[in-house]
This record gives sequence, structure tokens and C-alpha cells, in this order.
Amino acid sequence: MTEVSSPAPALPTTRGRCPFDPPPELGRLREEEPISRLSYPDGLLGWLVTEHATARAVLTDARFSARQDLRYSPVRARPMPVIPPATPGIFLGMDPPEHTGYRRALAKLFSPQRIEQLTPMIERVAGEHLEALRRHGPPADLVAEFATPVPVVVSGTLLGMPSAVMPRLHEAAVLRDDFRLSEDERAVASEKVYECARELVRAEHTGGIVASLLADGLTRTEATLIAYLLLITGQEPMANMLAYGVYALLCHPAQWAALRADPALVDGAVDELLRYLTVAQHGTVRTALTDVELDGHLIKAGEPVTVSLAAANRDPAWYPDPDTLDITRRPRGHLAFGHGVHHCLGYQLARVQLRVCYRALVAAFPTLRLAVAPEDVPMRDDRDAYGVYELPVTW
Repeated sequence: MTEVSSPAPALPTTRGRCPFDPPPELGRLREEEPISRLSYPDGLLGWLVTEHATARAVLTDARFSARQDLRYSPVRARPMPVIPPATPGIFLGMDPPEHTGYRRALAKLFSPQRIEQLTPMIERVAGEHLEALRRHGPPADLVAEFATPVPVVVSGTLLGMPSAVMPRLHEAAVLRDDFRLSEDERAVASEKVYECARELVRAEHTGGIVASLLADGLTRTEATLIAYLLLITGQEPMANMLAYGVYALLCHPAQWAALRADPALVDGAVDELLRYLTVAQHGTVRTALTDVELDGHLIKAGEPVTVSLAAANRDPAWYPDPDTLDITRRPRGHLAFGHGVHHCLGYQLARVQLRVCYRALVAAFPTLRLAVAPEDVPMRDDRDAYGVYELPVTW
């Protein structure tokens, strides 16, 4: 562990006037010092990576760990001085080989073929909520009426959650992810989401991911924790990206018009929005397990490295004119889902949901527009996942 011995900046978090651009300071660092020193709230001196090629290198190098007990946040101190290793089932906080076993068990359940088979279900869920939105009438909050409930139902259905539990899961998920509430209120909501996962495992419903995990020999505790992880990672980021993406499209009328005129553009639009917006505003952190030389810099064992996914996805060396939203672009190799062995397991599901929802929304409400001035949309700038708290729209 390296203590700060010389002044170093903290992670840049102040954005400019555009709600879709990452902090300008990240762009300056990428051009002038793509690997730079970074002060962490725990009193550590670590590193910040802002260049696309270097970001990929870190995320694929086994010498950089994602272990829970070695993880440091660039924006908040650890809740306790010593963090225990990840509990069995919390595979996101593990390295191979422990991570590999869980990943292998889940990978077949998230295969492209299996996810494509879910498309009719996702279309049905999206259609039902769009019809409810139509009955609600304008103006409406797209976050509350569409972007939040759709991923809850999709994630719950994928796991095998009974439909009777969905309203309770939805209510708890909304409260858990609202950082305008107190810490205690969100903790209670988080426990309710966990209880939904626990009930699901106890019931042993057939046809969902939980049943498959139990059949593969995982313990009930492991299955419960994995179900909880999948509920929170499949709901909040998805809801956030869906609403934030619509906000970006409505603020770029030519892009919305192009998608409306040619729905076939939706595939490219999804990846371009993921690249352009990159909601993981604080990036992802790895910790060096040993001394590593990286582009002429010595990263010492125990030093944390924050990989700025947002800065990497705006790297002009990788994407021409990267600060422009262009849904006809094919943004090869974007890092919105991470990279390497911890590349988001549910990326195919996320893509399908976004594709279905954007296409259905454009078809159902071609005249959709903001009901408030763009600057009056409340931004989620207090979360690791940037986005909008509400999206007032009319049509």
C-alpha cells in the first residue's frame, strides 16, 4: 500500500455544460498524461488510465486484480479498514480461478442463442408498458413509467420470479437505487431485494436461471447471492442506460429522426449510445498484485489503478470525432461493458433490451419530446452510474 507522499489530483468529476460529456479534465489527461497519478480517498497514491489501448491492457492483465478485499474506490473511502474476501457467489469480487467457475456456470445461461429466445418476452413486456404509458397520457416520467419497470420484469422473469412478486421487487429496486433517500432507507430497500432473491431460491421455481444454478450443484446461499447480484446489475444499469439514451436522442433531434426513419439503425444506435454516454462515470478499479511496468510507468504491488471507461470511449485514436453522437457509427471495441475476464456477463441481454425498447418507443411515440427544458432534467450525478433521475416527456 502506497501512501500519498506528493500532491496528486483526485478523480475529475466536474462536468461541463453538456450532460453527455465526461469531465473535460479527463480528455486533457488522455492527451497529455494518459497514465497519471491519482489520490484516493483512503489516503493512497494510485493511478488513473484514460487511454483506450492502455485501458484494454490493464483489464486483460491478470496481474491487476478485481478482488473485493483489494478494491479501492476513487471517489469514496472504504466503509471499514479491512474488507473481507468476497462471499461464495459474489463472483464480481473474485479473480480466476474462483471467478471462472461461477462465470462458466452462468455463461451458458447468457449465451447469445438463449438471449435471442427471450426477445419475444422482452417485446411483450415493453409493449405492455408502452400501452400503459399511452393510457397515462402526456406528460409522463419515462423513468418511472417505462425505463425502470421493464428491466425489473425482464430480470425477474429471467431468474424465474413469480409474477406476484414483481410489484414488491419493483418497489424495492426503485428505492434501493434512489440516492436522494437516506442510507438507512436504501439499506432497507436493498434487504427487500435480497429477500425476493431468497424467496425465489427457497421456492425452487423451474424454468429460470436459479433452477439451473441449483441443478448445477450450487448451494442455496450461492444461488441466492448470484440471484441478488443479477437483480441489481440487471435492473439499475439497464434502467439508467435506457432513459439516459432516450434523453440523448431527444437532445439530438437529427439522430432521433434518423432512427425514426430507419428502425434498422437501432443495432448501431445501441452501441453508439453505450460508447458515447458510458454511464460508469467513475470507471472500474484494479489493484496491482505485483510490480507492473505499464507504458514506462512502474505500478507497484498494492497500488490501485482506476480505468476511466468514459475517457477511453472518447479516445480520438480509437474513434474519429469521438465527441459526436452518430448512430450510424460502428463503435468497435467500446468499453461500456468492461473488458477481459470481467466483461459484463449480461451484455447480450442488455443490448437486446435496449434494441427492443428503443425500437418500440420510436414506433409507439414518433413525436416524443422533452416536456421540460434539457437543463431542467434532474441528473444522477451522485451515483457511480451517471444518468437521469426523471425524464419528463410529452408527445
